[in-house]
Amino acid sequence: MSDGPPFRADHVGSLLRTVAIAEARAKRSKGELSAAELKEIEDREIEKIIRKQEAIGLKSATDGEFRRAWWHFDFFGMLNGIELREAASGIQFQGVQTKAQAPHIVAPLSFPFNHLMLDHFRFLNAHAQVTPKMTIPSPNVLHFRLVSVNPKIYPDRDSLFAALAQTYRDAVKAFYAAGCRYLQFDDTAWAYLCSKDEVEKAKARGTNVQNLPQAYAQMINRVLEAKPKDMAITTHICRGNFRSTWITSGGYEPVAEVLFGGCNYDGYFLEYDTERAGGFEPLRFVPKGNKRIVLGLITTKTGTIEHKDAIKRRIGEAEKYVARDQLCLSPQCGFASTEEGNILAENEQWAKLKLIVELAGELWG
Repeated sequence: MSDGPPFRADHVGSLLRTVAIAEARAKRSKGELSAAELKEIEDREIEKIIRKQEAIGLKSATDGEFRRAWWHFDFFGMLNGIELREAASGIQFQGVQTKAQAPHIVAPLSFPFNHLMLDHFRFLNAHAQVTPKMTIPSPNVLHFRLVSVNPKIYPDRDSLFAALAQTYRDAVKAFYAAGCRYLQFDDTAWAYLCSKDEVEKAKARGTNVQNLPQAYAQMINRVLEAKPKDMAITTHICRGNFRSTWITSGGYEPVAEVLFGGCNYDGYFLEYDTERAGGFEPLRFVPKGNKRIVLGLITTKTGTIEHKDAIKRRIGEAEKYVARDQLCLSPQCGFASTEEGNILAENEQWAKLKLIVELAGELWG
């Protein structure tokens, strides 16, 4: 197998916002800091965390999503045709809600070639000495989180999914043209489809869930057809990550055959830090070959440092279903899917990432 992404020691993408970033964004929200001043601080802090990722031995680096408030809504809000509106309530996690915003489709969808996150990637690319990795939300997430769609524009699911596929095909081409060779689609929708409760909630919102896994896979594969051969596109499957809480539980079994066998991703970042993700049995659907499974065995929800022997035992359990040569290691999710971040210290975050690099060296050389 090639030594390209995803790497044996990797991470999902988001990092805890530094004090300087948090203070600057707070001042900006109060009108006490200009956009240019905020960008200057973001640039400086992102350069620092790029150097930290490289220093601990990671072969890929992200910008920590430092310029975002959300892992998904920031990206969606910059697409043509999307309007983010205040909602009656935020997304419900265990005991806490996010800020109340939600996407609506009000005009034809398209990817603008001045999308601000292209500049975010260009900055990362200009400063990283290792492989720069860009993370964006999957089109599945936009569909699953939609509150309304103008029926005159997209009267049915097929027309909406065709537009989403074209929008993301254009996004893939634009990021590639900007120099991106490692792109990741972050996706909560697959995990929600593993939960009967979340499926029922989707039905109550008016979402057509009939054959939805197959429809998602078809849409994703249509997007991936636009991927050049020297570009890797992975996905991260998430059960919710906000202030160290979560949304849903359930193993991968309900979607495993379609997700692993029917989607043409190069790699899958999978949550496996708690029993909420179920066992490794669904990995039997991963085809032998070049697809890589990135086991998220290191939690980002607490600062407790895992024991190496325990992680090695779990990797051994996964090897019953996927050969070690197709396995990699990462945290189960980002450390700060929203700007609030999870409840752990920065030094604990970096210790966990260093642990992953050390374990990868011991397991794969």
